[in-house]
Amino acid sequence: MYLASCNCGKVTASTSVEPVRVSVCHCRACQRRTGSAFGVQARFNQSDVSITGSLKQYVRTSDEGNSVVFNFCPDCGATLYFKLEGLPKVIVIPAGNFANDEAQVEIPWQPSVSIYEARSCDWLTLKNIEERYD
Repeated sequence: MYLASCNCGKVTASTSVEPVRVSVCHCRACQRRTGSAFGVQARFNQSDVSITGSLKQYVRTSDEGNSVVFNFCPDCGATLYFKLEGLPKVIVIPAGNFANDEAQVEIPWQPSVSIYEARSCDWLTLKNIEERYD
């Protein structure tokens, strides 16, 4: 079983399956959302994920013009998951939400896809990426 949570632990996502895809995104929105050089996220079929807790939403328009709906904890503000308009049966969970200090669990998957690489930081080098997109 894989358990993801926000920072305060009041909202969770659980699944017993491996993600469909794990990717790194270098877009400016992911950089702002994470406060880092990129976001790392795991995609799942929505039917394979169980969500608990009360969430708030924020909707933004992607670079392609599609809506992205972010679901976040109203207490700590952490994004628990987001949904992409073009993939209605998919749920995307930031991979860091699966890390758990108490259980000594690290992020369980390595990304194999990197998107918006044209916006990546010059000092950044990622290993073992199978698919790369600008």
